[in-house]
Amino acid sequence: MTNLGRGRVCRFAGTLIVCAALVLLLTLPTFWAQPNAYVQVFSVVDFSSSRAYHDILPAPFEKPLSLEKHSYAPNGLLIVNPNGPHPIFELMRDAEAAWNRKLSHASKTLAEAVTEYRRRYKRAPPLGFDKWWDYVVSHNVQLPDEYDEIYHDLDAYWGLDPADILESLEELEARDTLFTLAKTPSNSGLEIIHSTFPDTDRGSRKRIEEIIEMTKNFGGDLPPMRILFSPHDNPVMHTDWSIKHLALEAAKSGTTIGKSKLPPVSEAGWTQACAPDSPARTNPPILPSVHSTPTFLNTNSSKTFIASHRSAMDPCQHPELLVTHSQFLSHRKGPFPHRTLVPRFSHCGTLLHHDIRPPIPYGWTSGDGAEAMGDVTWSQKVDERLNWRGRTTGMYATPDSYWMHAQRQRLVTLTNTIEGNVSVLRVPVDPSTPVGELLQLRMARVNPAWMDITFVEKALACEEGAGTCQIMEDMFEFRKSQGRKEEGKYKFILDVDGNGWSGRFKRLITSNALIFKATVYPEWYTSRIAEWVHYVPIQVTYSDLYDAIAFFRVHDEAAARIAAAGKEWSQRFWRKEDMSAYLFRLLLEYARVTSLDRESMSYDG
Repeated sequence: MTNLGRGRVCRFAGTLIVCAALVLLLTLPTFWAQPNAYVQVFSVVDFSSSRAYHDILPAPFEKPLSLEKHSYAPNGLLIVNPNGPHPIFELMRDAEAAWNRKLSHASKTLAEAVTEYRRRYKRAPPLGFDKWWDYVVSHNVQLPDEYDEIYHDLDAYWGLDPADILESLEELEARDTLFTLAKTPSNSGLEIIHSTFPDTDRGSRKRIEEIIEMTKNFGGDLPPMRILFSPHDNPVMHTDWSIKHLALEAAKSGTTIGKSKLPPVSEAGWTQACAPDSPARTNPPILPSVHSTPTFLNTNSSKTFIASHRSAMDPCQHPELLVTHSQFLSHRKGPFPHRTLVPRFSHCGTLLHHDIRPPIPYGWTSGDGAEAMGDVTWSQKVDERLNWRGRTTGMYATPDSYWMHAQRQRLVTLTNTIEGNVSVLRVPVDPSTPVGELLQLRMARVNPAWMDITFVEKALACEEGAGTCQIMEDMFEFRKSQGRKEEGKYKFILDVDGNGWSGRFKRLITSNALIFKATVYPEWYTSRIAEWVHYVPIQVTYSDLYDAIAFFRVHDEAAARIAAAGKEWSQRFWRKEDMSAYLFRLLLEYARVTSLDRESMSYDG
């Protein structure tokens, strides 16, 4: 029908309402064909609301707006501009380009590796660097320059007198519960020489023995050293910012500062690890009420996404982490910092701690053979809900603790509620369309369709006599644990911290699923993996969780690509040989920084 014919029909009908309805009906095929239309993914939207319907789709025949740029904050977040493309398009593109540059610039010879080391760290490599390089070459270890996590852990110690460091280690060994490891001229590698743990605690000893096992192929090449290792899940070496700042300044100038010259530690609190002008110090967070239910971010606030996952883990820049994660809530406002820096090895650490983080083989899997049971191909994954099963771990639940506000309890509460709305970005079909304003979607429709998240078995880590276990079991639904085969049907799986770092990430990222990860613990591989290329980073507040799942439910090919890249990364970059190479280099660096003669412990090739 021509436009003239439509006009006659309208005049004959005699009302503008009938005219408008008829024109929309006749032009609907053209409307759906518009290249800038949004994909209709929100099947859970209440379509009885015409406003919700028109918010999802652009006005017909309207010229697309010229795209504007998103903002990038120093704290590692992208701030969404509604007139820009959907931010995940941009984050994936830029992350993939950066990853490819990292791969292409990797050193190929020992000489190149030495030059790159000097460029990055402004000093010579440690003694034994050539033997480490031989190990890297013979075991085909990728990215031989990407060991910045070692630098983050050890650089401040260069500004302390090594005699003071050794004295601090002696004091720690005398008073703390630890394993003492040593390499001496007379033994062929690291071994446990002392333990304050009972012999019946086989689980703790086994973890340390598994770490020592990773040194078996190079243990004889290690210089003498003495290591204090905690087998606990959590880090405990809380840092004072003033002390670390002075140590870093001394290290930068090539000098050291004596222990007696360090400022006194006079105040407790997590924020003591932060710079005076940091958000955590200038606007410290307020602890929630013990008995209040968790609150979530305002649904009308600006959307943000993680651009740098390591930066997003910094509580000094993100004070909300201090009141939303069990690592910090367990200690309320925080403990007293240590009066100096003591290089104790631990299973994990946050950016407020100075524990040294070796690679931990706990939960490691090759992803081959029987270990791959249930890891079906992407096309066989039929469930598009976000999956998580876990225990009520994270912090011990008592009547006066903040367990309801910890990361796991908040996650299960948020994703199972049927009350209220959640704000979600619309999902364009391509990067040429502005993302637009936020939609308000009903939780009662979104959560059942998008989320499959629950605790398993029964309440743990809770005070039975005080009733907190019963409170948990009344508050949450507990289901059976999932087997690998059942877990394998999900396209999207979330990884969340428990008592400490997540020991399941290795298994999950090797499973062909797209892994969403929320954490406050940077790990040994953090500089050797790429967010948005190998996994999807999620803020601990979960403010971006629904946006991310909405995007990848639409863009299935992008989801499949990241899932496949994650598994390939795991099998190429997270082998036992890769962990051993990292540990080899970490131990060479540690031996030098704790030596009374650091100069003789440097590689002069």
